[in-house]
Amino acid sequence: MKISLAPELERRIAEKVESGLHANASEVVREGLRLLLETGTLQDRQLAQLRADIQVGLDQADRDELLDGTASRERVKAALTAQVSPRT
Repeated sequence: MKISLAPELERRIAEKVESGLHANASEVVREGLRLLLETGTLQDRQLAQLRADIQVGLDQADRDELLDGTASRERVKAALTAQVSPRT
C-alpha cells in the first residue's frame, strides 16, 4: 500500500523514529491507526451511554417523575453543603 502524506506529517513521523520510540515509519503509522481505532471505540461507547442516559430521562418524563428546577437545585446544594461541611 502506498500513501501520500503532507510534509508536516512526514516530519512528525521522522521525529518519532529519531526519538527512538519507534524503529521505523511503519511502526509510527501502525501506532497512530491503533490509537485512532481505540478513540473511535471509546467514542462509540460514550455515545451509546449518552443515548441510554437520555432514554432514562425520557422514560422518567413519560412517567411524570421529573423534578422542577428549584427542587433539584436545592437538593444538589444541600448535598454539596453536606459534603464540604466540617464534621463535629
